[in-house]
Amino acid sequence: MNEAALKSHTQQIVVDDVFPHAPEMIWKTLTTGALMGRWLKMAPVGFAPVTGTRFTYQTTAAGAWDGVIHCEVLEVIPNQRLVYSWQGGHEANSGYGSRLDTVVTFTLSKVDNGTRLRLVHSGFVLPRNETAFTNMSGGWNKVVPVIAAIAGEQN
Repeated sequence: MNEAALKSHTQQIVVDDVFPHAPEMIWKTLTTGALMGRWLKMAPVGFAPVTGTRFTYQTTAAGAWDGVIHCEVLEVIPNQRLVYSWQGGHEANSGYGSRLDTVVTFTLSKVDNGTRLRLVHSGFVLPRNETAFTNMSGGWNKVVPVIAAIAGEQN
């Protein structure tokens, strides 16, 4: 193999949809701890929509990884943009629970009759994060419509 073939590359998950809710309702659903726990099926511990806030999620442990996802809020523009780091896994693991150092970005844009929600989860290093990338691709595609459903309950 040549050197280029041995190098890993990064991949991102993108989910883009339009929902019939005001940006403020989507924002509330994205940034309220109890609501986050409902749509993500993991309640955040210590979350606040404030740049620099560190918080965690707990998921299923695997091998040398305790299942804790460490996050830090990187950017907040109310009703428009939320960005946080998403780190977990362990160097000793391969497949599920391998070291993961990624970023989740939610961008909201007002459109006719609602809000466009664009989620980008970036930084998956392939092939190391192949399992996480595959699982989370399916997961985010299921989660984003739930965000809209919960936002609709807030009216």
